[in-house]
Parts: sequence; C-alpha cells; structure tokens
Amino acid sequence: MIRKLLQKLPNPFGHPVRHRTTPAVIPASQHNLRRERISRHAVNVVERLQQAGYQAFVVGGCVRDLLLDFDPKDFDVATSATPEQVRATFRNARLIGRRFKLVHVHFGREIIEVATFRAGHDEDNGDEQSRQSDSGRLLRDNVYGTLEQDAQRRDFTINALYYNVSTGHIHDFANGLHDIRNRQVRLIGNPVQRYQEDPVRMLRAVRFAAKLNFDIEPHSAAPIIELADLLHDIPAARLFDEVLKLLMSGQGEKTFALLLKYDLFAPLFPDTDEAIQANPDYTLKLVHQALRNTDQRIAQDRPVTPAFLYAALLWPALPPRIKALEARGIPSIPAHQQAAQELLAEQCRHTTVPKRFTIPLREIWDLQPRLERRSGRRADQMLEHPRFRAAYDFLLLRESAGEQTDGLGDWWTRYQDASEDKRRQMVRELADKPTAKRQRSRRKRKPRSPQANP
Repeated sequence: MIRKLLQKLPNPFGHPVRHRTTPAVIPASQHNLRRERISRHAVNVVERLQQAGYQAFVVGGCVRDLLLDFDPKDFDVATSATPEQVRATFRNARLIGRRFKLVHVHFGREIIEVATFRAGHDEDNGDEQSRQSDSGRLLRDNVYGTLEQDAQRRDFTINALYYNVSTGHIHDFANGLHDIRNRQVRLIGNPVQRYQEDPVRMLRAVRFAAKLNFDIEPHSAAPIIELADLLHDIPAARLFDEVLKLLMSGQGEKTFALLLKYDLFAPLFPDTDEAIQANPDYTLKLVHQALRNTDQRIAQDRPVTPAFLYAALLWPALPPRIKALEARGIPSIPAHQQAAQELLAEQCRHTTVPKRFTIPLREIWDLQPRLERRSGRRADQMLEHPRFRAAYDFLLLRESAGEQTDGLGDWWTRYQDASEDKRRQMVRELADKPTAKRQRSRRKRKPRSPQANP
C-alpha cells in the first residue's frame, strides 16, 4: 500500500531519463575498448553461450572501466540464457543466490559472473519470482526479460553498456557513453523509485563518483539526503560488504566526504556520527587520517585490514562510554572492556562485523592503555605481542589527530630501535620520572586527630 501511494506522488526531483527501446550501436572504430583487454575466460563464456544459440555480452563495470582505461577487477556477462541453461552449458558453473539468481563460472581463481537478462516488476502478477516490500525494496528479482528490458532496469547509465566480443560493437540504451564523456553518475529511471527498490544504490552512486572522479548528476543526487534512512532496512551483513567497497578501495577519504555530504554516513556508523557532532575537530581528523593512510597503503599495494579501519572509525565513540561507566563506579579496565563490547554490539546492528575482525579490533583497543605501562619487563613483553605493531600504529594515529599522550608514541618509536642497554636505561628513566599519579600519592597526609584519653 505504501509503495502504491509513493508511485502516485509526483516526483519532485525531476523527470526520469528517457531511454531508447533500441540501442545506439557504437562500432569498434568509434570507441577505444579492445577485445584483447578482456579476460580470455569472459570471452570464452560469451562465445560459448552465443554458439549455444543465446545472446551474450560482456557488461557493466568492466566495460565502463575499460573505456576509461582502467584495469577491471572482474568481468561480468549478461545473457538471454536462464541460470539453469547457463549451468547446463558449463560443467564448471555454480548456481548462487535466491534474491537474485546468478551463475558463477569458475576458471581456477577467476570467476566469471553470468546474469540472465532481467525485466521490470509487475506487482499484481502474483509471480513468486518477484517480490517487493511496502517501501518498494526488491526482496526477490528473478523476472527474466529481453536485452532491452535488462538495460532499462540496470542502476546507472554508465553500467548499462553491453560489449559484443564477436563484433566489437557496444550497445548503449541509456546514453552511458555520453555520461562517461561528461564524467557523470546518472541513475536510470525515476531516482526516488530506484533508490526505494534498492537503497544501496545511494552508496553505489557515492562509490562510483569517488572512484571515477565523477559528479553525481543533480536529479540523481537530489533525493539521497531525504531517503538516506532507507539504509536502516538493509541487512547489516550486506552493509558491511558495502562499507568495505566504499572505504577500502583506494578512495576512502574522498568517499567519506561524500557520505557526509549526503547524510549516508550516519546510517552506517551512528555512534561515530554522534562523535562527529560532539567533537568534530578530533573525530574528523582521526577518521580522515585513518582513511588517508588506508588509501596510501592500497596505492602502494600493501595489505590493509577492516579490523584496523573499524578500530579507527569507532574509537572516537569509545571514551564517552568509558567515562559514563567510570562515573557509575566501575573501575577503569572493566569500564574499558564493557564499553568496547557494548559499542561493537551496537555497531553490528548496522554493519555486521565478522568475528575474525572484531577480535583483532578489540586487541588493538585493549593494548592502548597497556602501552602506557612500561615498567620492569612490560615494555619487552609488549614488543613481543602479536598485535603490537597494529597497536603502535594506532597510537600514532591517535596522536596525529591531536590526542595528548605525553610523548608515548615517540618513546615507543625510540624503544623499538634501541639497544638492550639503552632500553633498560629508558625504563629506569621512567621510574625516576614523577608522574601526576605518583605526585598525587605523595600529598601530605592530614595529621591524625588526638585520641581521647581512656
């Protein structure tokens, strides 16, 4: 009922893009995409499907990236064959998905994803292959159609380009080449309806804009802020995967700025968003620096882990929780542990973080106060801890955002490179240095009141 009412309302964000029922066919002489740059396995899949009598094209992001002279990470194929027909054509194929049935054709480590042409949705046809929620979100999308219908139901014009490996022609139904030349991310169809069908498209618009250095076309951008809360209806596990694509693909810092611009960050990280409102200078510095470091490591082909990035993104929300627990009389260390557990549990309601990442994340956090305790053999024991390097890097990140640690990061930097004798000297100097805590313990005691005579 809600969806019916929404569809009857006028669209305040402009008219949907008109699409051709027949594509513009761009011959090989008029574009720069060459078959030699396409995975030989993708070419093999397309040719075998064509030989079996089906339509088949290389499609989507790989075509877009090749036209922009990027190296695609993977190659997708669209075909008129049903998933069962594709599986029957390839012995090395596996049928996956329920909401959106696909076929993965395996060639060693490379997987070619094959999707059947999809059509639009008729809510009154009673077809169990198609279901939508009251808000318009697609719950099942297995209505098969023609090439023309498939092009019209794709998300963005720049992803609705079909390359025929046999002829070298590109079939363009939605003026995708025009938008590539004008560096625009444009949604196909009515923006409100398309975002309601799948709110993750708002995140994809931001991701493509950051990755390709494009602008989001004004009509496509206009409804995002008002519809951002629709992300709360998306399964948390799916949003975790989307966060990795957004923030760990080499353009995390730019993507973060766009998420803030369109109010899309709060549904993903509500506690961090509150920290931004409460302490913007510190929180924004820390998050920007963490994302900048991640982008640099990716550019240098160095490993990155969601555990460290999530530790940084959530850290600004942790101290207020710790202080609130301490104010209730809970000692510091138990307060730290309880606050961390509660914060992660809350975050997992929005983006489910797998245990393989929450465990090292907690260790990075738990080691922060331990880095301050360096007396006796504690410093050497800390160096031997498997998470020391991550904890040390995290300490430097905190300091770069403006946290005052009394030179703790510099001390650990020097300690790692020092000789054995120098390390012992550094520890002894700590023992001789009066700290605020020790100074408080040396305050003069009040004289005892004289006892009454028995």
